[in-house]
Amino acid sequence: MFGFKAKVFSAALTGVALIAPAANAEFINIATGGTSGVYYPLGVALAEIYGEKIEGARTQVQATKASVENLNLLGQKKAELVFALGDSVKAGWEGNAEAGFPKPLENLRALAAIYPNYIQIVAEKDAGIATITDLKGKTISVGAPASGTELNAREIFKAAGMSYDDMGKVEYLPYSESAELIKNRQLQSTLQSSGLGVAFIKDLASTHDINLVAIPAEVVETIGAPYVPAVIPANTYNGQTEDVATAAVGNVLVTRAELDDETAYQMTKLLFENLDRLGAAHAAAKNITLENAISGLSIPLHPGAERYYREVGVIK
Repeated sequence: MFGFKAKVFSAALTGVALIAPAANAEFINIATGGTSGVYYPLGVALAEIYGEKIEGARTQVQATKASVENLNLLGQKKAELVFALGDSVKAGWEGNAEAGFPKPLENLRALAAIYPNYIQIVAEKDAGIATITDLKGKTISVGAPASGTELNAREIFKAAGMSYDDMGKVEYLPYSESAELIKNRQLQSTLQSSGLGVAFIKDLASTHDINLVAIPAEVVETIGAPYVPAVIPANTYNGQTEDVATAAVGNVLVTRAELDDETAYQMTKLLFENLDRLGAAHAAAKNITLENAISGLSIPLHPGAERYYREVGVIK
């Protein structure tokens, strides 16, 4: 599917590996998210690029529950590169037990700010959910427990003067499971955080009538940074004929302080030299730009990444 030969590692990792035949190779485990989201195909593309172009590199892609799990894997030195939402990165760096970080993760280092995630609330059309307050009394899925998406849900509902207690029932499920339950009329809505054009919504909209529920700008502004008002453009999904107001949060590629400086430099350089390949893996990557690579970061840059940004003039 992604144009390379993959070897499956253990079922516990639910990932794929790309292995070069070097005896003492640099090992790069890339922690992503669910296989039906955006992080996973981009992680696979990066693994392919790094496996090809970093001499002797061994790369592996690990499917996870995304941001919070990924950052904790870095804290445990069980990953070399992870995808994470900007608000989760900030919570991990500072330490926030409620968000899933009992103590500060002091070894987090940024490689790059990448594309924005859009908070996308999808509802079965027959459920009569036209506004965010219409979710009261309805069934909803909010992402895996303590995931970056679930933290987004808490913030959005709090800013709208709501809580999980207002809902008829709250499920803690990722993309694909949520879509299946909506298809089977066992769930009325889901809030998920992803790039635009995410596969699970496209698939759902191709067979079911859905509403994309707006998150008003005033709700987003109540939360403040790193949340910003945004728009899901009309026709992003089948049957969506108008723009839909929502919130966006930046994504970050995060590594750990212990990663070799030269490897971090190569990983950052190859990211920006292969944006076309990432864009082919998922359209969300088309929003990754060198100009915004260090925008809004809440953690220090890895010295290897900083070296690259100085080399290309992003840092003067």
